[in-house]
Amino acid sequence: MSFQGSHRGEVDAVKRPYNRETRRFSELPQHLYRWALITIATALTLTFAGALRAQTPALHPSFQVLTHRMDVDVDGAPNAYGPPGKPTLDVLMNAHYLERADQAIVGYLLDDRRHPILQGPHDPFPGYYISQTAFADPANHNERDPRCYVDPRNINYVVRGDDARRRGVKVGDFVAVYSRRSHNAVFAIVGDTGNPTGDEGSLHLLQELGYPFHDGKGDSVTQPEIIIRFYPDSNPRHVFFFTQAALDEAATKLGLTRDFSDVGASSRVH
Repeated sequence: MSFQGSHRGEVDAVKRPYNRETRRFSELPQHLYRWALITIATALTLTFAGALRAQTPALHPSFQVLTHRMDVDVDGAPNAYGPPGKPTLDVLMNAHYLERADQAIVGYLLDDRRHPILQGPHDPFPGYYISQTAFADPANHNERDPRCYVDPRNINYVVRGDDARRRGVKVGDFVAVYSRRSHNAVFAIVGDTGNPTGDEGSLHLLQELGYPFHDGKGDSVTQPEIIIRFYPDSNPRHVFFFTQAALDEAATKLGLTRDFSDVGASSRVH
């Protein structure tokens, strides 16, 4: 038997199923086997592609803005504001809308007579004012509980400006924030409103971006160096976060990114 003939027999044995009754390989047309192999390969390819899509979250729509500055926001902290003489994270003037004395107080709760509501003996800072944020814990309906607001000492948040509101951003939505100075990038949420420019971020946010700030009394990033990437409608269930670790985990599971390498060399952001 020649070498070529030996190989031909091996190939035929692979192509043709064995018939137990005749003790011979069947003589089905070769094109049927090719069709079967192609069908199996196609099915495996589609199965693999489907599994890959299931493991890779779809990209969530987003847009980016370059802030003109970034002031420190401590609203929501239980020690943000209090009666004169108490050590606080901010001055009372900053609790007014646009930080103007003739504007309404938006930084802490008032009663019907426009007097500050004080925290009780079982609250985090008894005797201090109750500072609130626009985003609150939907499971806690007690507006006088300081724990139901986003704590800027522990959570990264930004303030939603008018431009972001017009583009569909809601309080509670996820964002990614990047500093061109420190090259740090972090996840955050839209935690508050009240500043039309949106050029405010929580104390924890600025600290995680690498700025040595300690309170909201005067610290600010005065240059246009912080970029915010908004993910509109990315938190439709209004999930509330008490730790930054939980926030980071949720943003990662959604497939959001804090990669800003595409804007590292350019100052123009749309």
